[in-house]
Amino acid sequence: MAYQLYRNTTLGNSLQESLDELIQTQQITPQLALQVLLQFDKAINTALANRVRNRVNFKGSLNTYRFCDNVWTFVLNDVEFREVTDLVKVDKVKIVACDGKTPADALQQVELKQAHIHPAGVRRLFC
Repeated sequence: MAYQLYRNTTLGNSLQESLDELIQTQQITPQLALQVLLQFDKAINTALANRVRNRVNFKGSLNTYRFCDNVWTFVLNDVEFREVTDLVKVDKVKIVACDGKTPADALQQVELKQAHIHPAGVRRLFC
């Protein structure tokens, strides 16, 4: 299952608007639009997990946090983002983080534990 969080990004919103327009002009069916969105979910999750190598450090004051349905939500105040020489300060940030492991990853971890092999596993926190 791919998370649908990225549908609310600029890219995801643009895709949804384009698909809505194609549906309204009867160039595609709503079912095809849904399939496109599901493929987008898979592709964006895979790309971010495997291709992005940039690193950003941040610090701030924790305002609230919540863990519900295996999803962490953090709200931070007075946050500083630092990337090498760049520094960006913002008043408030909301971070949504979920388990990046796929069911196949989880199964592989169980198999490694059964074989008494320490799982080196790839850890993807943000989705």
